[in-house]
Amino acid sequence: MQLFGFPQRFLVMYCVWKSVVAGPDAGLKTWERFSKLDYPGDKAFLYDIFPRNFMWAVGTAAYQVEGAFQKDGKGLSVWDTFTRGGNRIATGDVGSDSYHNIQADIRALKQLGVSHYRFSLSWSRIFPNGSRGSYNEIGTNYYRTLIRKLKEINVQPVVTIYHWDLPDHLQKKFGGWGNPALIELFRDYADFCFQTFGNDVKYWITIDNPFVVAWNGYGTGKVAPGIKNDTDLPFKVGHNLLKAHAVAWHLYDRRYRPRQKGKVSMALASHWIKPSRTRRESLRACQWSLDFVLGWFARPLFTDGDYPPSMKHRLSHRLPSFTRAEREEIRGTADFFALSHGPSLSYQLMDDSLKFGQVEVLDLRMLLYWIREEYDNPPIYIVESGWFVQGEIKTEDSKNMYYLKRFIMETLKSIKYDGVNVIGYTHWSLLDGFEWHREYDIRRGLYYVDFNTHNLKRRPKTSANFYKTLIQKNGFPQLPENRPAQGVFPCDFVWGVSANSIQVETTPTQQVDPSVYVWNISGNGELRRLEGHPAPPLRRTSRCADYASIRQQVEEIRLVGVSHFHFSLNWSSLVPSGNVSQTNTTLLGYYRCFTSQLQQANITSMVTLWHHTRQRSSLPAPMEAAGGWLHSDTVLAFVDYARLCYRELGAHVKMWVTLNEPNDDHVSFAEGHQLLRAHALAWRAYDQEFRHTQGGQVSLVLHMDWVEPAFSFSRKDVEPANRVLDCRVGWFSEPIFGSGDYPPRMRNWFHQLTSVDLFSFHLPLFSDEDRQLVRGTYDFFALSHFSTQLVTPTIEENKLASTLGVQYMGDITWIMSPRPNAPVVPWGLRKALNWVEEHYKGVAIYVVANGVQEDPARFSDSLRVYYLYNYINEALKAYTLDGVNLKGYFAYSLNDQRDPGFGLYGLVQDDAIAKSSLSQYRNIIRHNGHPGDHCILHC
Repeated sequence: MQLFGFPQRFLVMYCVWKSVVAGPDAGLKTWERFSKLDYPGDKAFLYDIFPRNFMWAVGTAAYQVEGAFQKDGKGLSVWDTFTRGGNRIATGDVGSDSYHNIQADIRALKQLGVSHYRFSLSWSRIFPNGSRGSYNEIGTNYYRTLIRKLKEINVQPVVTIYHWDLPDHLQKKFGGWGNPALIELFRDYADFCFQTFGNDVKYWITIDNPFVVAWNGYGTGKVAPGIKNDTDLPFKVGHNLLKAHAVAWHLYDRRYRPRQKGKVSMALASHWIKPSRTRRESLRACQWSLDFVLGWFARPLFTDGDYPPSMKHRLSHRLPSFTRAEREEIRGTADFFALSHGPSLSYQLMDDSLKFGQVEVLDLRMLLYWIREEYDNPPIYIVESGWFVQGEIKTEDSKNMYYLKRFIMETLKSIKYDGVNVIGYTHWSLLDGFEWHREYDIRRGLYYVDFNTHNLKRRPKTSANFYKTLIQKNGFPQLPENRPAQGVFPCDFVWGVSANSIQVETTPTQQVDPSVYVWNISGNGELRRLEGHPAPPLRRTSRCADYASIRQQVEEIRLVGVSHFHFSLNWSSLVPSGNVSQTNTTLLGYYRCFTSQLQQANITSMVTLWHHTRQRSSLPAPMEAAGGWLHSDTVLAFVDYARLCYRELGAHVKMWVTLNEPNDDHVSFAEGHQLLRAHALAWRAYDQEFRHTQGGQVSLVLHMDWVEPAFSFSRKDVEPANRVLDCRVGWFSEPIFGSGDYPPRMRNWFHQLTSVDLFSFHLPLFSDEDRQLVRGTYDFFALSHFSTQLVTPTIEENKLASTLGVQYMGDITWIMSPRPNAPVVPWGLRKALNWVEEHYKGVAIYVVANGVQEDPARFSDSLRVYYLYNYINEALKAYTLDGVNLKGYFAYSLNDQRDPGFGLYGLVQDDAIAKSSLSQYRNIIRHNGHPGDHCILHC
């Protein structure tokens, strides 16, 4: 439903009205406050616990789960009628059949360990036609039994009197909530509920989500009773809902509170919105959006008994007005702020016209802070929160679990960091059920309900196990492995920096300009070139120091404070034809100069012979044209090229890398097999022909981002994670560092797939000769590591499984980097290092590339500062606590010129500018780790 007279962009003066307590638009400061918080530290996971007596709950709504829609005298509700009209497919006639499964629901609640259970009463089950005269004793006894059984397991009921299911008789007779007659009818119904159940109920919700009832029930028609096309009706409905709540609250306050000592509120739902632009007008528009959704009902209850000024200004005569007496009657009629947050509204039932041209996002923490500021820090009880998975998902609901983790984390931060008075959290929902306008297309329950079984059997999902554990721990208590480590690396630890390539200058700078200049020494000191008078040619040969680019790069590396520098040669430029007899001697001389100048600066070169890149081939063009690595001649040519480099550069290079990250998803198994042979032959060439004179070491670098089971407590997920690691890393590591063959798990997996596609999944066999050739061809284990992924065998939302039969995903509580699918997960490095140690006991390990992409314009690169500190700290834990034989660490990368966005140096025109991360890294190197206050350096 569109609001008449509401353009999508606004340049309208905003009417300011002074709030009674919190001040005018006090929540407006929220966006500015959060934009100034420490980044990325504020986004980091918070290990802490909730306050004592924090209320942990789950919730359901009667129509969604009860079923028994005409059982034992129940009358029809508007939902019973609505689901039988229009294009509706399914109904809630059975739902989760909780009416017949009280014991199963009680058992689920007991397993979870919640302290509170929010459920709703079905008005038409208690009063079938909506009035007391139609009282149904059997229906009422159902709720008496439920409450009694809850008390038996020490779970406190949180009871919603009205959750969208108006008796259909009241809709037909009075026109529903558009008629003020329902106010008194609701009062009488609430009176009965307080009187009948109140001795056992300490928390009451009068009406759930009045915005959805008014806007979508009587405006857009998306939910029951499905009325639309009357643009004034939603505001009349909202007016009556507020009055109905207020009379019920006053009734409880006067008649029942003194004896029952309970609390009453109205559950208000809201989305969150962020500015589309940084202008003040965008912030105002965000405030309006919240005013029209949450403030519509919250301001009358918590501030002054009247609607937000922005609504009154824009809606004019369309918005009903309160008399002074009515404002006093409504103001203050909430004992706590009952907040609903999730897909009952967000991204589901929000009209674009109510976003005022701004961007809807999920941010529970900012919403909580906005409520704190706007309504003078009320106690907030989150009475609905959570997300959903698709209907075909059964018990492994990974997305739901990680959203649950995120929302609870945001709640914890709001308490600990923002001073918000949150008193409880309710996950929605206990069970899968009928999901309103989405019917059974989605599932929100912690317990899976098999709708195809006679008794609708309940089974706990992974999210249920997670929530149960979280409740037991009352949050996320910090474990020893989560605390920063203090300590230092050994004195011979290698500190390095990496770059994919170096800047090449083929002609020495001093020999580029042959002109003669006159120096005006007595005047302005300028140099003036003499035209027509070239300088005589130099009689000396060029020297390595003549290359300005080498001097500059070596100086940049030296200032980082590292002892090693890792870079790659360009095979296709060095040997363009692939034949070493046709070497580019100029480029070879430059590389020789570069490595020798590094050596003079006491910096050891780690040189890669072949650097795999996805974007373009890095093979000599004739070899690429002849079939690339699939052709055996390429392997032999690579070994000749390796010998050339060993011979010409080996005096200055003590660490060689044959292949950099050959274990790429885009490399076929056949190519990988040939790459293993190429590496082995190149390694053996050095071992037999050069090692005794040069004393260097040779290995290869494997890309090793960590893969973690999405459900770490599920054996079903641990196996796929191990499979992915074997097929990504073990693919190359096991033949070289282990058995001389591919990992059994990898071979078995692809053997199964060959029955589907013989050619795409064929894993080559090693001959005895090749096995002997490849096995043991290493001097160290070098890996590059950047991020971590989660993996699950459960494929959801029409996503295609990878060839490894898994779905990759992320934890939405992780810090995100600008690079897609590359979150900042420091502990992943520690796990990767331990994986290598467990598989290849005692092997010397080097992390030769570790870094994060960040906006190149940010010279105060706080994300990279955070990244380096925490990843190196996890490496320190692997060394000091786990006994991993870690020999060195290389930050990636040196500068943005060669590796945009990853550099310790940024560029302004042609000048390299040190970023904040460079100082951070240099400081870590100087202290050889994280020594702490009481650690003594012995080096």
